[in-house]
Order: sequence, then structure tokens, then C-alpha cells
Amino acid sequence: MRMLLRGGQVLSPAHPRATALGVEEGQVAFVGDETEAEGWATYADLVVDLAGRLVTPAFVDAHVHLAQTGLSAASVDLGTPTLVAALDALAAHARQDHHAVLLGHGWDESQWPERRPFTRAEVDRATGGKPAYLARIDAHSAVVSSAFLDAVPRLAGIQGYAEEGWLTRTAHDTARQALFELLPGSTRADALLRALREAAAQGIGQVHEMGAPHLSPADDFTRLDALALAHDGALPQVVRYWGSAATDETFSIAREHGCIGLAGDLCADGAIGSRTSALRAPYTDEPDTSGALYLDHDTVRDHVVACTRAGVQGGFHVIGDRAADTVVAGIAAAVEQLGVDAVRAARHRLEHVEMLDHGDAGRLAAWGVTASMQPAFDALWGGDAALYAQRLGRERAGRMNAVGTLLGAGVRVAFGSDTPVTPFAPWAAVRAAVHHQTPAQRIDPAAAFAAHTCGGWEAAGLSGGDLRPGAPASLVVWDVTPQSPEAPALDLGSPLPTAHLTLVHGRIAHEETGALR
Repeated sequence: MRMLLRGGQVLSPAHPRATALGVEEGQVAFVGDETEAEGWATYADLVVDLAGRLVTPAFVDAHVHLAQTGLSAASVDLGTPTLVAALDALAAHARQDHHAVLLGHGWDESQWPERRPFTRAEVDRATGGKPAYLARIDAHSAVVSSAFLDAVPRLAGIQGYAEEGWLTRTAHDTARQALFELLPGSTRADALLRALREAAAQGIGQVHEMGAPHLSPADDFTRLDALALAHDGALPQVVRYWGSAATDETFSIAREHGCIGLAGDLCADGAIGSRTSALRAPYTDEPDTSGALYLDHDTVRDHVVACTRAGVQGGFHVIGDRAADTVVAGIAAAVEQLGVDAVRAARHRLEHVEMLDHGDAGRLAAWGVTASMQPAFDALWGGDAALYAQRLGRERAGRMNAVGTLLGAGVRVAFGSDTPVTPFAPWAAVRAAVHHQTPAQRIDPAAAFAAHTCGGWEAAGLSGGDLRPGAPASLVVWDVTPQSPEAPALDLGSPLPTAHLTLVHGRIAHEETGALR
């Protein structure tokens, strides 16, 4: 289908004052002014009057968990002001929910006056004795009910298990894997579709799905294939990763399911909020722990070497400074073994990179490593009084999420949400990067926008992310009418733009009523 969009403001490097854009066979056919649009209109199958609206490339969310996101949308939000309010919300949800397991998400005890998580006994009372799994906001720990423990008896006594019901580390991974067994496949398929539709509604045309054995069954990739077929590709493009250490078996899984790398949530450590990120020095608010290091130097080196030799991306989830030290040292050893050119060619990536030693930024750039980062983390947990400062103290907190340092060193940066940890909200992420709570880490709007568009395409080794002839026609019409054609996408005022129409490779993935008039 030949589609013409005209009468708006098109953000394109090919034409600074473009007002029109043509789409044909999934690609941008032309970008230009109304004179060029007039010639195209004769042959267009569909002409869209933009009525002055802004057109930009679709966003890329470079770190998502689709099934968990869809499941969270159908569960109870426990991100309440107090623990008591969260228990009340859980009880109300339990009275009307009839699924095999009650699901809750988003609780953050660091924001509650009680400064503690639920106890298992409190959850039992609120749920009426039903199986319940309640994920902390960072998705690296959860509180479960007694009925859930009865359904998964293997949890008792393993690493990270606590009698009061708060599960971390191996126990939490085991609990998440148990959900694969307790929830039917149809529920996961519905969740995947729900998440993809929400992504499109937020102006996202591509997502990087971070599958891993402890997070999602590989069957989810098969479900994604079925959804793409059923919807004729009119859903956000899914770039697939399998976060598992390199072996013949894991390479086989990746090939079978179209994964472009053994990367993503292959975890070097955990999360700051759950106190499982690996730190050099103890947590300020719990001095008897420095978190947990899940991978050692040799494992990192061997994974990077194997992935490089196989010509696929490798990568790791890395947050704490001790974990970052280990990963950087492991990559350095792989570079020494294989040479920098071979490692650069593989385009490895690191997820989160929240406490990287700033002096290591240049090394990542030299090795061609992508930093996949989440600006919403700083907006949510940064500053002098929020979670980072509580867990780490102000000095360490002030060095977190150093996007400005990484970009300044030449590191390729891609932005994402880590949904369901934070929601699909790309404009809010752009604004968070521009207004980073550490002034030295603030970046300009153009760089933030590029990290959330071109950066995601580059992270996956794909070509796209801007609007020029021959580029993929993954774009968004935003329900805003900028006052000036000069840098229209950089208007970060409030309210932020909303998606009026989302195209993915020329197919309509989202449209508001009247968008195609």
C-alpha cells in the first residue's frame, strides 16, 4: 500500500522543513514538502491529513520483558503510599480475581513509612489463603503467600528463601520459573499481545525482548511468532535475546527462536532495591551485606569469547560497581585473547550499567560495547533522598546512571524501560535523561531522542531509526502541533506528546479514532 502523510511537521535529517512523507512497501519512499506531496497524492492508496501534527521515527525500547509486562497490566498495582494501603488493594483484588495465582507488582518498601515489605502472614490474610506472587518494583525479589509455597515446595531452604515469605536470589528465580508451570500458555500469549499493543500505543515500533531461563520459557518466542502471523506483522518489531551462558545448547535455543544474541538478562548481579547488586562496599542501610555476584571473571571472559567466535552478541545485566568491575575485567581478558577488532565486530552489550567506574567508559567505547540504559531509573530512584541515596549514601548515589559520561566517551547508548519495572513511556525517558538528577550527567534533548530511536537499532546491529528515503517506515504521528518546525521533537513540556498513529514497517500498529481520515 502506498500511503501519503501530508500537512504536518516531519522530523527528518533528509529534509529539515519537511511537511510530508510517503510510505511504500514498508519503507519511507520520500520526505519533502507539499509540492512533492501533490505529485505523490495521485498515486497514493491512502492520504492522511496530518493537520499540523508532528511525525517522528518510532521509539525503540531496548530492554523489555513482554510477558511480565502484560501479566502486570492484569494484576494488582501495589505501588501505594503505605504498606497498609497495598494490603487493602491486594485484598480487594483477591475478592474478584479467579486466576490460578494472584499476581501483584510494583511495591517498594523504601517509599513506605513502615520501611519493610509484607510478611507472609499479612499476605495470607489479605488473599484469603490463595496462592499469590507479589513482585517488588525492581522484579528481583518477591513476597509469596503460604499457598504459593505449598504449590512450590522446592522453594523451602534454597538460597534466598526466607520464612516470612520474601524471596531473593535463587529462591526468587525458582518462584518465577514456577509461574511458567502454574499459568497456562494461553495466559502468557494474551499477556504478550497486551504488552505489544501498549508499546505501539506509546509510539514504540521496536522492542528488545530480554528472554532468559529464569524469566520466561523459550516457548514465549514461539508465541510471539504466532502473534506476528495472526496480526500480519502489525505489531512492534521484536528483537530477541536469550540471557544464558554460552553452550552448544544455548546457541541452539537462540538459533531455533531467532535470537540475535546470548545477552540481556544474563545476570552478573541483582538490583539495588533488593540489595542483591554486587557492591565493592556494603549497603549503607544494611551494612552486613554487599550484595551478590552471580558471575566470575572467567565466566564473563569465556562467554564473551564464545559469542565473539560464533558471531553473535553477548552481554550481561550489570548494576553494582563490583559486578561492573568483574564484567569489564572479563571483557578485557576476551579482548586480550581475541583482539579488539574481533570483539568490536560482535557488538556486545551491557544492560543497566548503573554503577560503572567512570574511568572504564572509554574502554567500553574502544571495545564497541553498547550500554542499554533506563533513564526512568534516575527519575524514580535518584536524588538526595530516594532509594539510591538510602541504599548507597549520597556519594555513591550521585555517580549512578552516568549516561552523560558514557556518551561523552563515545559509548553507543540505547534507552529502554525494563518494563514492567518502569512502564513504556519513551518521552518521559527522554525528559528524564535531559533533566538527570545529577547535573553533570544531563544530556541534550537531541542526544536523548537519538538514544531512544537510532540507539536501539544500532544496538541490535540493524539499520533504521530515522526518516529518510529507503529507511524502514516505522514512525509515529504525535497528537501535537509544534509552533515551529525548528527541532519540533525536542519540545519536552507538559503534557508530553501522545501517539495518534503508529506505523511499523508501513503497517498500522496503533491508531486513535479519526487518525486515518
